Amino acid sequence: MTGIGGQGIQLVARLLAQAAIAEGRQVMTFGVFQGMIRGGTSESTVVVADAEIVTPPIPPRAWGVLAMHGAGLPALARKAERGGVLVVNSSLVTAPPAWDGVRLLNVPATALAEELGEPMGASMVALGAFAAATGLVAGDSLAAALDVVVPAHRRAHVERDRRCLARGAAHVGAH
Repeated sequence: MTGIGGQGIQLVARLLAQAAIAEGRQVMTFGVFQGMIRGGTSESTVVVADAEIVTPPIPPRAWGVLAMHGAGLPALARKAERGGVLVVNSSLVTAPPAWDGVRLLNVPATALAEELGEPMGASMVALGAFAAATGLVAGDSLAAALDVVVPAHRRAHVERDRRCLARGAAHVGAH
């Protein structure tokens, strides 16, 4: 998952990880972000496995990429795995890369969140679309994971986030 600070990359990575854990999977996450509050690059790798992960893996390949902003995409191009999927926030990534053998899914996450009256929910829209496109976790698992992952000071936004997740999944279903 890649984007810029303030887009919720670290939050949606934790949400995906928690949903996978709830489904009985093994998970490791690795967040990397610059030391500024907003605007710097933000990336998170989520490794989901059916068997025990015994050491922190260094994934040489990625079959699924969620990009909220285009800044981090050039560095991920070499890791993109044939047969994988690239979900981009086409509201901001207007010229997505064409990676050989990788399915591109344009999701206007920012615009869809704004249509819901929830402009801060773009990353949740994108995550809902990613989950629907990949089948990595069930939408219900993501929605339930919000109760575990969202910090207390943001609990008022949980229902908004559920609507955004559902909107992203619905977008994939319609395309």
